[in-house]
Amino acid sequence: MKINKYEGYDLDALIEEAKRELGNDLKILSYEVEEEKSIFPFKKRKKYVLFVEVPTPEEGFLEMLAKEEKNEEIDRFLAKIEAMIDKKIASLKTSQPEVFPTPPHNEQVVVPTKEFEEFTGDALELINTLLKKEVEPKIAKMLVREACGLDIDTNKLDLNTTFFKEAIIKGVQKKIKFTGPLKIQKGGLKIKAFVGPTGVGKTTNLFKIASELVINQNLKVAVISIDTFKVGAIQQARAYANILNIPFFAVTDSKNLRKTLSNMSNIDIVLIDTVGRSHYDYWRLGEMKEILGGGNELIDISLVISCNYKNSEAAEIVNRYRTFFPINSIFFTKIDETYKPGILLNLPIKMDIPVSFISTGQRVPEDIKLLNPERVANYILGE
Repeated sequence: MKINKYEGYDLDALIEEAKRELGNDLKILSYEVEEEKSIFPFKKRKKYVLFVEVPTPEEGFLEMLAKEEKNEEIDRFLAKIEAMIDKKIASLKTSQPEVFPTPPHNEQVVVPTKEFEEFTGDALELINTLLKKEVEPKIAKMLVREACGLDIDTNKLDLNTTFFKEAIIKGVQKKIKFTGPLKIQKGGLKIKAFVGPTGVGKTTNLFKIASELVINQNLKVAVISIDTFKVGAIQQARAYANILNIPFFAVTDSKNLRKTLSNMSNIDIVLIDTVGRSHYDYWRLGEMKEILGGGNELIDISLVISCNYKNSEAAEIVNRYRTFFPINSIFFTKIDETYKPGILLNLPIKMDIPVSFISTGQRVPEDIKLLNPERVANYILGE
């Protein structure tokens, strides 16, 4: 991998220079901020260093052919090594402990015939697929029914779509609400807060959104943190803010929050990072509600939920959090840490709350997607 380095005193200008050289699909790896002394003793000037990955050109036919020939030689060599290893293993086979196979992820789920007796054919097979992903039976029936028609031969419901993905998309479009992209007007202050339990990834994902707004939408963004309890939380958030060269503030009460927000006349959007709180800790949730009250009803609140939560626990989190906060949307995280993402269907349908974004990993800013019916279907089917 080749990396280009750009240095200058205007971050936006450096990004534009990189785009002119490498194209709009460039991959920004990181930023660094350095302070240089000026001719004035007490004044320092900020210098930015931008690191960008240089796209690798595609290999030509001759290069690919040479690589294939080389691979054949390597394969022959490896075959000889494997034969020697097999011979050695055969002599030691009696002393080897018994090895148990790893159980497969896709356990067999039997569809209860009485509960789903109105369905037949592909509809039953799709229901079985949804149940394997821990979609609740009532939700599975509701979604599949939206993509069914009457089968004349059996007088039961069967899919009227060619593919499972089409059927899921049909059901999701009918039953789940999506926020769509963040609607931000330049010059009009928008305030968005992220709340949720400990460890769901609020801070990291807040800065993924901040990166998108700064780099791709050229908006003026500020970040406020009220997470003054967790060790290192403020330092981590401040480091991200320095990389993006955006204002960062830490507040501890509603009065300071109100005062800080009143000085944001030149900002397009303020993102508020909150401390992770257990949904059973009513006292701490009340404290956080009091602090966010400094932003009055203008704050748009997103509840951050991990995809590896059990369905019952996720529903409990939503119910307890929304007794304290007006939850405007659900932000899912850690989809990469589960192979049974039924929560993507169960939670928004049962709770009747729109969904916004989904986190697909730890990288900032790449690993975040805006949710839509097609993406939900892809995650459910493992595509």
